[in-house]
Amino acid sequence: HSNPTARPNAPPPPCPSPPRGRGGRGPGDHVRHLPFRRRSRRRFHVPRRRPLLPRHLHGLRNATLALEQPIAAHAQFCRLIGCFRLASWSWTTNTRCGGWFLDRQITGVHLRSAKKLLRLCEANRGFYVKAGQFVSSLRQVPKEYISTLSCLQDQATPCKYQDIKIVIEQNLGRDLHGIFLEFDEHPIAAASIAQVHRGRLNNNQEVAVKVQYPGLERRMKLDIMTMSLLSKYVSLIFPDYRFEKILLEFERTMSMELDFTQEAKNSERTTSCFRKNDVVKVPHVFWELTTKEVLTMEFCTGHKVDDLDFLRKADISPTKVAKALIELFGEMIFIHGFVHGDPHPGNILVSPRGQGRFSLVLLDHGIYKELDPKFRLDYCKLWKALISLDVQKILELGEQFGVGKYAKYFPLIFTGRTIDSKSALGTQISGEEKTRIKQDLNSLGMDDISSFMESLPPDFLVILRTDGLLRSILGNLGAPRHVRLLAYAKCAIYGHEEQSRLESGAINRITLQIKTSISYLHLRILIELARLLVQFNDYKHKAKDKLSWMLQKISREVLGWYKALM
Repeated sequence: HSNPTARPNAPPPPCPSPPRGRGGRGPGDHVRHLPFRRRSRRRFHVPRRRPLLPRHLHGLRNATLALEQPIAAHAQFCRLIGCFRLASWSWTTNTRCGGWFLDRQITGVHLRSAKKLLRLCEANRGFYVKAGQFVSSLRQVPKEYISTLSCLQDQATPCKYQDIKIVIEQNLGRDLHGIFLEFDEHPIAAASIAQVHRGRLNNNQEVAVKVQYPGLERRMKLDIMTMSLLSKYVSLIFPDYRFEKILLEFERTMSMELDFTQEAKNSERTTSCFRKNDVVKVPHVFWELTTKEVLTMEFCTGHKVDDLDFLRKADISPTKVAKALIELFGEMIFIHGFVHGDPHPGNILVSPRGQGRFSLVLLDHGIYKELDPKFRLDYCKLWKALISLDVQKILELGEQFGVGKYAKYFPLIFTGRTIDSKSALGTQISGEEKTRIKQDLNSLGMDDISSFMESLPPDFLVILRTDGLLRSILGNLGAPRHVRLLAYAKCAIYGHEEQSRLESGAINRITLQIKTSISYLHLRILIELARLLVQFNDYKHKAKDKLSWMLQKISREVLGWYKALM
């Protein structure tokens, strides 16, 4: 019905804008208020009849479906090879000239190659995003790769909202507006297997809803098929290449990560392990809104653990953050034997609590490894031997781990010094040692690397990956090397004595506690003396350089005065 008082050809009244909070963008922006539903103008829909397929073509259709996964795997493999060929061509053509602008050329090549890798990861998704996350967490790669690929940690290409809505409603068995009072249709984070949306329950509880990408299980099968194909191609070129064990471990890990109910159980177990630690925060799980593909948990605020700008603004010491982080994972590895397998910066947040205090929010509990009790105790013994550089004990434990002659590389892998090093623990090795290490590593072939990786226990692979990611984060935070060594030494001693305390009486427990404290104090004194020795040598070299500079300056001035007098 028309309004008789309205002016003809008058523009319609403006729609009221949603309420805004402070700072321009508030809780009303990009949030779908679910009770409001727009009706469709379409009153009925006639389904289109699908033409019947002749019987003699049914076999052809089944054969086509059977070939779909291998063809997609080959497409992923071709994109991978094409990306690396382009990166290789770009490197060879752009660094041929040399000259003073070579550094700028190399920077440009790294940046272009990193962007190509980013496009590859976004196109193939799944495992490739996870590989990109790992690369972006390593300090050993050029900074162009770190800055370009770091968006894959929590800002990967998200899935469409409508597809995510369907996954939630199918898993929880209710309409979205019946579950949530508010639900932000724009994800706050998107990674390799899922994206996270912010929501509010009907009781005003703010939650984070982690939703698995639709069709992810099929894509993961493609990824494993692609990796298997790549492994076969590489083994044709390098007959000594034998990394099938790593592929099987990856397949097992991925199957665990795709089940969000298992992730929720891991989260609750981690909460139980650190219930007495007020620095560690694990989001609470809402089990009534959690399934295999949807995980609903408490919403926690924070910034990436290596965000130095945020730490400075919040007046939080990066060294204290590094110390709390490495002690957290040291306790996981050496004492509880229950290890978070994916600690990249996007999964660890720093939440400020005022006056320089903070909490570490631990996210993404999909990949965990429960260490074998014997392996955990042997690993504790290994670290005690590494700190004191007990060569005989290191080689003996190497035999127990099954690595044999490769045990001599344990000190180099974990502490950065050789098994016969004369350098103090936690210090830089000498130039002579670096030359000897380079010659020793150059003598290793692909068969040696394959044999070493094959002989390692499965628990060791998780330890190596976790430790590599943690060392990169500590480096980004600027923490001294002795912070990690002290934390691991302390946890290794307590982890080694934990079993003995459980099996002993009350008096023996007190004795073991005193013995453990003395052992830790002894190792701490060794590390602190080594650190002081390094500082003394640094001061000595600086004083020597300063004195030499002053003498040269005085001699020049004296020579100038003498010439003026003459």
